[in-house]
This record gives sequence, structure tokens and C-alpha cells, in this order.
Amino acid sequence: MAHLHPRTQLSKESIFAQMSRLAAQHGAINLGQGFPSNPPPAFLQEAARRAIGTVDQYTPPIGLPHLREAVAEDLGVSPENVVITAGGTEALHALAEALYGPGDEVVMMEPYFDVYIPQARMAGAEPVMVPMRLTERWEVDLAALERAITVRTQALLLTNPYNPTGSLLSRAEAEQIVALARRHDLWIISDEVYDELYFAEPPISLRELAPERVFSVGSAGKRLEATGWRIGWIVTPPGLAPQIAGMRQWSSFCSAAPLQAAVAEALPIARREGFYQKLRESYKKRRDLLEQGLKSMGLKTFSSAGTYFLTALLPNLDAETLVREGKVAIIPGSAFYLQNPAPKGLFRFAFCKTEAEIEQALERLEGYLKKMHS
Repeated sequence: MAHLHPRTQLSKESIFAQMSRLAAQHGAINLGQGFPSNPPPAFLQEAARRAIGTVDQYTPPIGLPHLREAVAEDLGVSPENVVITAGGTEALHALAEALYGPGDEVVMMEPYFDVYIPQARMAGAEPVMVPMRLTERWEVDLAALERAITVRTQALLLTNPYNPTGSLLSRAEAEQIVALARRHDLWIISDEVYDELYFAEPPISLRELAPERVFSVGSAGKRLEATGWRIGWIVTPPGLAPQIAGMRQWSSFCSAAPLQAAVAEALPIARREGFYQKLRESYKKRRDLLEQGLKSMGLKTFSSAGTYFLTALLPNLDAETLVREGKVAIIPGSAFYLQNPAPKGLFRFAFCKTEAEIEQALERLEGYLKKMHS
């Protein structure tokens, strides 16, 4: 009897899709999956309307030239080293296919973003997990990171700013990670899709410290509040962009042409008009609203320095029960761990929602917790 390949077991519904489905089903406020409630900025929407009917056919797999130039200008890199992808997820998939295969190991940290594990395994490689330390804040365990490296290690996969923790690498951590990669001759994949979402000092790009071995991933969806547009990019080490683009031509071939054109027009406008600064100010206000609300319930929170995620401890809480009975969707910390136990009671909240939604979610959560303890 014909059957599907066992790798299809990696394609089960993600916790993010599951919680969004349950939220819709039960009328819950969705602080689980990280998609903004606000629409994309008007200048991006207008650029897309202008592009439709004009830029509609295949673009080269490496991306629309104008968009590669806009990304390069924004990041201060060469357009020759930019590959446009169908969002950050496809960027990471193309890099997994290009950089490792059967017998290889990929070192990454826990908690981790969910696509990292199946992408590594579909490429034939094995993920090796290094847990972050959690005291009063999230910290990289650099000694454990080095102990995890073996002769089979091909790459380090890192996130900065970090989803799900909301933490940022310090300069000292970034420099030590780069030194580690050079000492063991490893590639670094740096997932930087939240590079413009930070609340104090900007994050350090590992690409700037080691351009010869870092592949950095970016996302217009995160920057411009258009996660469904699926426009991302990879900045490669010099000379490697054509090979990476060659890998992705066998998946999506190219991203949506008019949306590429729209993002190309929008990126310089966003920078020139201070859009990112306004976005950060708005998210900081919402972060503080959420964190103060959780603290007022006596809950332990771990403040977010970047992204639009906040982690907190809610002991004895079940996420599926909460979404059904408390009408609030959040993501359990166990979803971000593979080889090590998650901190007891850890949950991730997304604050890329409206202030009204956050306030209502806090009211529902407080009511549910009081009911639990009564």
C-alpha cells in the first residue's frame, strides 16, 4: 500500500496555528500567534496598489533588483549579497537546505522558534539544543554552547532579537559567539526578523562582526506589520547569494512580484519618515501595559527588550483550558523546548495587538485566575 514519507510527521499543526484556531472557535482574544492587529502603513498599501497591474510576472529567484537594492541600502550591504524570499520562514528553509544535510548537527538554543527543528530534520541534520539560563532575565550559556559543538556541527542557529524570550544578545555575547564560530569554522544563521523592534539599545547584527560566515535573515512582514505578505530576505557572505537563490527556486521560485515592488518602494519611506521609531514607541507602550497588568496579578514577568513578545510564569495554568474557558489565547513555554524541560509555568504573550485587546485580555485572565483559586 502506498504511503506518505515519515517526514510528513514533521508537518503536524503548529501550536501557533492551533491556538489561533481555538481562539477563533471560542471567541478568545489571541495573544498567542504573533500577527499585528493594526493594518500595514498606508504608504505600503498605496505602493502595492500601484504595483498591481505593472509588476505581475515572475521575478528572478534571487529577487526583484529594485528590492534587493532597497534592502541593501537600508542595511548597508551590497545588493549582490541579498536574496529575496517568501518571508523569513522560507529564508530559513533555503539556508537549511543549502548549509547542512545527513550526518550534520545544528546547534541552537532553547527556547526556540518552532520552524527551526523540522527544517533541520527535513534537511537530514540533527538539532542540538542548548538551554538558555533563566534567572531574573534570559541569558546565553556560552560555556554550554561550546560544549554542544562536535566534529559534526555545521552551523549555529541564533535569533536576535530573540523570539520567544524578547531578549537581545549583549555585545560581549555576540563577540564570543562569533569567536566560537571562527574557532570551530562554523556557519552562523542569524534570524534577525525583529531587527527594528527594540526598546532601548538597538540589537547587534552578527553579520557586522563576521560577514564572511554569517547569513542574516530579515522580514518586511515584521517591520511593516504585514506578516501575510511573505516578503523576507537573506544577506549572505560575499559570493554566495546565487547558490542560495538557486536552492529556493525549487520551492517558491519567487515571492509575489507586486508585493516585492511595494516593499522596495516602502523601505526608504519607512526609514525617512521615522516609521520604525513610531512603531517601537507604540509597542513599548503596549508592552508596558501588558507587563504591568500581569504584575498587578502577582505574576512573575521577564521584561522584553525586543520583538513583540513577553514571557511570564503562570503556574498550574493549561493553555487550552484557558482559551476555552477564559477566552484568552497564549502559548505554553513547553512548545519552545525539545530536549530540555521548560521552566515550570512559562508562557509567551504577544503584545502586537491593540491596547483595547490587551486590556480586555488582562481582565479576562484576572477573572479566570480568581475563579481558579476560589
